[in-house]
Amino acid sequence: MDIIAETDPFALFQDWYDGAVKTEINDPDAIALASVNAAGVPSVRMVLLRRWSPDGFLFFTNYESRKADELLATGKAAFCIHWKSQRRQVRVIGDVGKATTAQSDEYFNSRGRGSQIGAWASAQSRPLASRSALAAEVKRYEAKFPAAVDRPPHWGGFCLKPQEIEFWHDGEHRLHDRFRFLLQNDGSWDIKRLNP
Repeated sequence: MDIIAETDPFALFQDWYDGAVKTEINDPDAIALASVNAAGVPSVRMVLLRRWSPDGFLFFTNYESRKADELLATGKAAFCIHWKSQRRQVRVIGDVGKATTAQSDEYFNSRGRGSQIGAWASAQSRPLASRSALAAEVKRYEAKFPAAVDRPPHWGGFCLKPQEIEFWHDGEHRLHDRFRFLLQNDGSWDIKRLNP
């Protein structure tokens, strides 16, 4: 089966995502996000992919976290999203930078109050004395923000602008379908079928 009837990788991604939403038990938007530090040592963790468009793929985090330090230092990232129920995955490689203030505000304001407070309370990736210390920080920020919660200046989005997007669909006898989209200088995509 030829999986490419679509020459726009974002339209194809949306089609595959829509299918996964119907069959994945949890978090069809969970991605394994990879970064590297200044010494070239890789690090990977799961984050939630919250928005995408031809401008790029958006996820949100604490700008003072380990992942943010690595992303800001190199300006490069990759992720893989795997939908086991669909037997599909997508890999994305590209340049990464901070999302716009408007994008970060819009997403922060769509989050539940508990998650908003958590963005203030957690010094993400840094040592924590105890769970009770974190609970005390939560209480402190609940008192500070009795109504609307402002977005912390240290919290916001990143946008990964893809240079390469690969679509993989499981095939019988491990003869998978793989297609790679490479971004060209003129903004078009060069599409190649790859060996499994």
